[in-house]
Amino acid sequence: MDQTRGTTDRKDTISESTKEPIACSECGSTSVVEDTTRGERVCGGCGLVLSDHRIDTGAEWRAFSTEENDARSRVGAPTRYTVHDKGLSTVIDWRDRDTSGKKLSPTRRSEIYRLRKWQIRSRVHSSMDRNLAQAMSELERLSSQLGIPGPIRELAALLYRKSIIQKLVRGRSIEAMVAATLYAACRIRMKPRPLDEVADASRVDKKKLGQCYRLLLRSLAIKIPLSNPIDYISRFASQLSLSSPVQLRTVEILQRSRDIGLTIGRDPLGLAAAAIYVASIMLDERRTQREIAEVARVTEVTVRNRYKEIVKKLGIDPMTLG
Repeated sequence: MDQTRGTTDRKDTISESTKEPIACSECGSTSVVEDTTRGERVCGGCGLVLSDHRIDTGAEWRAFSTEENDARSRVGAPTRYTVHDKGLSTVIDWRDRDTSGKKLSPTRRSEIYRLRKWQIRSRVHSSMDRNLAQAMSELERLSSQLGIPGPIRELAALLYRKSIIQKLVRGRSIEAMVAATLYAACRIRMKPRPLDEVADASRVDKKKLGQCYRLLLRSLAIKIPLSNPIDYISRFASQLSLSSPVQLRTVEILQRSRDIGLTIGRDPLGLAAAAIYVASIMLDERRTQREIAEVARVTEVTVRNRYKEIVKKLGIDPMTLG
């Protein structure tokens, strides 16, 4: 057993065992208490020591800070789907120095150069590896340009790997498939982006992007949640420099619109833009229809039509807005 741990953590290490249904041989109680510091299992009913040879699977060293813990850890970085080999391959550093920091001799340096060259070639030796290497590079570029967070990137990379297994990429553009998987990942994680925005950033035609997206849904059996206009509010309001009260009022307007069935069969982008327009006028932070339409990537006619419907259905007096 590891005796180097502090006694102050003893209370935290004693917990009710819920992993294995163990019964006491004396009283039959299933209430078993584990003391990982002593390596014992004790019956909570009669106090009988059931086991005193528990194996400590934790580290044999102590760390008092995150930096110290990382320095003493013997494992590498976690596997990532956004790296074409998931980060499991060996990387030969470009600095020609040994472990002590000394420069390598010319003979040794030439050997390391050849090893590094063949190691790079071996990482992408198959057509699938080359495809993944190019696709993950494009995914990183596209995600960085759109400001996509890490978990959504990982999901997009996983969807792309599944599409390769299903042979959906064959005969299609890598850029289009990457953009389609990223668009689908944003929809799944309830952080949707307009299709036009993804198409512009990926330099792929919107029609081709839509075709690849529908192919993913059909072939991978992906269940996409219904698009909610509320999911667009925070990003649109941030781009329009609107305050938090305007965002809250916009969400309230959309919730009331959903309760009366106004959101059924209508574009969520247009509804979000119109609700922002109404809320900005009500709280005296007026933005023009053109500004809101450009941010939401809809037409001004759509904003006007949805605005009239919201004002009429919710009973908002247009004179007070003016």
